[in-house]
Amino acid sequence: MHRRYDLRFRVAMAFATFGAMVSIVMAISLLLATHDLGQRLIDDTLTAELDDYFARRERNPHSLPPKTVTLYGYIQGGEGNVEEEIPRYLSALTPGRHDLTVGALSYRVAVTDRQEIRYFFLYDTTLQQKREQRFILLLSASILVVALCSALGGVWLVGIIIAPVTELARRVRTRQPDVWSLQLADDFSHDEVGELAHAFDLHLARIRAFMERERAFTADLSHELRTSLTVILGAVEILLSSDDLPEKQKNRLLRIERAAQDMAEMGTALLLMSREQHTLSVEESTCVADVVDEAVSKHHFLLKSKPIQLSVSTDPDLVTTADRGLVFIAIANLIRNAFAYTEQGEIHIVQDKSSLIIRDSGCGIRANQTETLFLRHFHPSAQTKGAGIGLSLVKRICDHYGWTIKIASQEGSGTTIHILFFPV
Repeated sequence: MHRRYDLRFRVAMAFATFGAMVSIVMAISLLLATHDLGQRLIDDTLTAELDDYFARRERNPHSLPPKTVTLYGYIQGGEGNVEEEIPRYLSALTPGRHDLTVGALSYRVAVTDRQEIRYFFLYDTTLQQKREQRFILLLSASILVVALCSALGGVWLVGIIIAPVTELARRVRTRQPDVWSLQLADDFSHDEVGELAHAFDLHLARIRAFMERERAFTADLSHELRTSLTVILGAVEILLSSDDLPEKQKNRLLRIERAAQDMAEMGTALLLMSREQHTLSVEESTCVADVVDEAVSKHHFLLKSKPIQLSVSTDPDLVTTADRGLVFIAIANLIRNAFAYTEQGEIHIVQDKSSLIIRDSGCGIRANQTETLFLRHFHPSAQTKGAGIGLSLVKRICDHYGWTIKIASQEGSGTTIHILFFPV
């Protein structure tokens, strides 16, 4: 919707700008033409009045120049004419046509020499200039109206033009991932939009083929991994059942068993998280306290003989609707990290009715690494072992279920992880 609004706005502005520019050019041309026409009419009037006055003077040499509301004449030189009667603002004018402003009045002045007599005819153009100013205001209002109409026309026109594109976008947006039989191009004409719909059909066909290959691969991989891990775990169980097994060999077998179990759990989580969101709708009620206790018990071996004081506090009332395997993987990853990267000090695990807090006094994380903490293949240090997908997987699980995870850490001072399962 935001992009469509931007497109409508840009087209409307383009139409409004184009309409305004065309209107301005036409208005300026019309204004210049009107002004020039008015100037020519005034000059023709002055020329006609001068010719008429010259004709009258030939019949009567003492004929006075016209003195009306709009036309006023003066004579300089010649018998019977006094030069002091000529206003000073006229005495400096040379023969020809002049525009003159005297106070609030404007004049068009025609100056002509004839038989050593200079004639000054003044035509009052004040009303003409006021009419031109009103005409300019009218043209300005017309420009605004044309720009507004152009903008509205642009919005209406772009609505018609992009309607097929909008419909295509709606169909692509609302199309279900597993609906492959519907061909978008069948419902559009053979134009640019039809070509775009055909391109979408081809792209969706490629996506379908990719998804089918991915599903086949994950199904085969899951089957083969589970088969191999089942064989490994079965062999380890048989070996561990031996009574004469040395302690060292038993510890090694226990490590193999834990690694195989971790691999099975991680594989299950990765396969689940790689699917579409709607395929994870089958969930169960999981007691977080049981998961925390199980994760602590399973990874307690990482503490070994470390001088660490461990405290665990859980509340069995916290039950979340989520796959227990995914909940265990998220919590177990965080607890394993706390156990592995803390060499001494304290580890506090507190789980209340809405959240889980894991606080340790381990090595901590540098400040410049906090933004990349949940990225895949993140390692706090070069000596860190593992694939670097633990925290990334935890973040994906939290995002999937709508949980909030926060990490506060300082290098050398430990790390605090807070998972909020329900908003407070």
